[in-house]
Amino acid sequence: MIAAQGEVKTRQVTFSAPSNRPGGSLEVDIAAALDWWREAGVDFDYDEAARDWLAGKAPAATAVPEAAAYTPPAPAPAPPAPAIGGDPAGWPQDLAGFVPWWLSEPSLDSGQVFARVPPRGVRGAELMVLVDHPEAADSQILLSGDQGKLLNAILAAIGIAPEQTYVASLLPRHMPLPDWAALAAGGLGELALHHVALAAPKRLISFGPHVSSLLGHDPAKTADPLRHFYHVGPSIPALAASGLDSLMARPRGKAVLWRNLLAWQQG
Repeated sequence: MIAAQGEVKTRQVTFSAPSNRPGGSLEVDIAAALDWWREAGVDFDYDEAARDWLAGKAPAATAVPEAAAYTPPAPAPAPPAPAIGGDPAGWPQDLAGFVPWWLSEPSLDSGQVFARVPPRGVRGAELMVLVDHPEAADSQILLSGDQGKLLNAILAAIGIAPEQTYVASLLPRHMPLPDWAALAAGGLGELALHHVALAAPKRLISFGPHVSSLLGHDPAKTADPLRHFYHVGPSIPALAASGLDSLMARPRGKAVLWRNLLAWQQG
């Protein structure tokens, strides 16, 4: 159509109606497009602009209480040391019964009864000698080796015959490294005091620091200048001397012992 003079020609634009194909809809088209991209390997939306994914209000921090200080559990108390010799009420009450008991009582040495050496001498002796344990070579006679020879020389120097002496040991057999703390806790000192009471000597010499300590005399815990002299029970004078093995290894100790013996006899 040709416009008349003075009229403006216009073009009429019309929109076609939505497709009326079977099953056709916007949702179906979008789903089909997404499937197409997904099959093409594109299944994420990408954006070149940087984005702070952590932006936003962070959740309020929850106060964590301070952990309580760790206290390790207390160790279980150690079991009591087995009583050496068993119940004191069952100990022999005379020297004649003590010697066979000393050789056969299992609790004296953790059940072992071999290699034991008996004490020797008579009750009421002029002097009792008490050492820590027998010599390594002892079998039937206590202190039958070098220590016994030194003891006989000491007895001769102070004028006491061997038969006037009662010789005994704290332990029934030779033990190179005894656990003295465990032995004391097990009642070895009480047994030694009982042995001395049965022997009933007029005087006593204890050779070795462990012997005098178990008898109740610890020179390290006293300021007494006469720390070598003490009493066993109420009436038995005693002298604490170095061990016989120490006296053999240190000749100067013999001079100290001699001076103490002279002072002891004069007192």
